[in-house]
Amino acid sequence: MSKLPHIGTSIFTIMSKMAAEYNAINLSQGFPNFPVDERLTEIVARLAKEDVHQYTPMAGYPPLISKIAKLTLQSYGRSVDPETEILVTTGATQGIFTTIQAIVKDKDEVIILDPSYDSYEPNVLLSNGIPVRIPLNDDYTTNWDLVEKACNENTKMIIITNPHNPTGKILSLTDIEKLEAILEKFPNIILLSDEVYEYITFEQKHISVNTRELLRNRAVIASSFGKTFHVTGWKVGYLIAPEQLMYEIKKVHQFLVFSVNSLSQAAISEYLDIVSVDEISPFYQQKRDYFRALLSKSRFELMPCEGTYFQVVSYKAISNENDVDFCKRLITEHSVAAIPISTFYENSKDLRLIRFCFAKDNATLEKAAKRLCKI
Repeated sequence: MSKLPHIGTSIFTIMSKMAAEYNAINLSQGFPNFPVDERLTEIVARLAKEDVHQYTPMAGYPPLISKIAKLTLQSYGRSVDPETEILVTTGATQGIFTTIQAIVKDKDEVIILDPSYDSYEPNVLLSNGIPVRIPLNDDYTTNWDLVEKACNENTKMIIITNPHNPTGKILSLTDIEKLEAILEKFPNIILLSDEVYEYITFEQKHISVNTRELLRNRAVIASSFGKTFHVTGWKVGYLIAPEQLMYEIKKVHQFLVFSVNSLSQAAISEYLDIVSVDEISPFYQQKRDYFRALLSKSRFELMPCEGTYFQVVSYKAISNENDVDFCKRLITEHSVAAIPISTFYENSKDLRLIRFCFAKDNATLEKAAKRLCKI
């Protein structure tokens, strides 16, 4: 009997497979197609000849853990203990899975805000927890009254994604304060804050849970070097959490993967000495603005994009099809792949919105936009 009877093939897999079959430009799955920083690849080439190929300590490569602590202090003014409050993970997805496995027990309820990243619910189900999915408003703001009404003595966790995937929305200060008020009323709830796009924000920076004293002592924060440094295939992320939570998370981590790829950890550790994360947002803002300009004469309506490298668009002026069918036809007839937003909802809510990834070189964006403007 399946542990996940209602979970099928991921929409990312479906769309990327179709894109390959039809030789379409793949703006669906969230991965960059431009070269990695040569400084990083040079570090990898050199380190590959050195003694960095055996297991690292379970929690991570010690120099990298120290630099994560330094990065957190520089970025957010938070001092974290490298020994007890940081864990290097095989991507943020493994960190999120491990966190939920460690904290969520049988019949515990976990609040998930829809549209939501597709790994959250399966993780909760595999822990025998109960996913409680609450839809965002149609403008992707959060209805905190609904969130509070869903909280009870069985609620173990609330998951937030900030900046938000798939919508690119950033939580405001008012949002954070309302979340703090809810958690103050329910002191047993743990917050899981997925902040993998933390360094890809535009007009305003996101408010990290790292900066909120009322939240961080009961929160697990997930970050991703793969997203930050355009090396998604390396699958290196990290968690920050208070010692009492991290102690439980490490118990699961040691039997799940034990330790993370040693060469990648050593390379990122060195790279952090020469790169500035402040360069990342301007780089992606230029891509966002360029892609939006290219689509400005199309019939797609551009939704706000405050962070991440995803642009949500409405196709209401083009078609009345449901978003899954529209995305499939976009591939078969126009050779561009996108992701339908309805697949991120529990009830497949369809607002005729789709998502493009603009983490591509300019030539790819130009070629895709030319095809999209002809629709």
